[in-house]
Amino acid sequence: MTSKLIAPSVLAADFANLQRDIEMINSSDADWFHIDIMDGVFVPNISFGMPVLRDISKHADKKIDVHLMIIDPDRYIETFANLGSDILTVHYEACTHLHRTLQAIKAEGMQAGVALNPHTNINVLEDSINDIDVVCIMSVNPGFGGQSFIENTYTKIAALKELIHKKGAQTRIEIDGGVTNKNAKQLIDAGADILVAGSYVFGSQDPIATIKDLKAIANG
Repeated sequence: MTSKLIAPSVLAADFANLQRDIEMINSSDADWFHIDIMDGVFVPNISFGMPVLRDISKHADKKIDVHLMIIDPDRYIETFANLGSDILTVHYEACTHLHRTLQAIKAEGMQAGVALNPHTNINVLEDSINDIDVVCIMSVNPGFGGQSFIENTYTKIAALKELIHKKGAQTRIEIDGGVTNKNAKQLIDAGADILVAGSYVFGSQDPIATIKDLKAIANG
């Protein structure tokens, strides 16, 4: 059985001590760095941009999973490849020509991800699932950390898992938003492969222990 992955969301890190928090993730049981890039247009918030990602890449020892919550992501695919992204995830809702966008991401040597907002049905991926490496199901409305988890997510994961099996795809399912030790097992049982956790990790007394605990639950 493939190991289930934990991807701490750097959006919840302490930006005054970013190198410290990056090194904490390096030394933890985490598998990926999850980096949210927001433009203030696609989502009602602005996060960090290229210079911060470049600096994270310099210090990160693990895969960098970049989640673009921006309009017209095609403009920046090459840029994010050059900044060290291993996985580049675009929003289905922001792509007019999704298949072309996925091809462009892979042409730059990255894995291609597609994120779905809570209101978007997984059926929209039926025709492209075989071209997608990771589907990121938003279990909160994108734009802000620390929101409460949307319960319909479990049903959505199960439906997506069924679609992946039906199409014989190798796609992995990532859950982003409101992940804690209370719902991690249920998410994995529903079919999730990767859990993104932000405020739950960085807001805890001992982030390294929290990541270790999540990893143990996910693979228990």
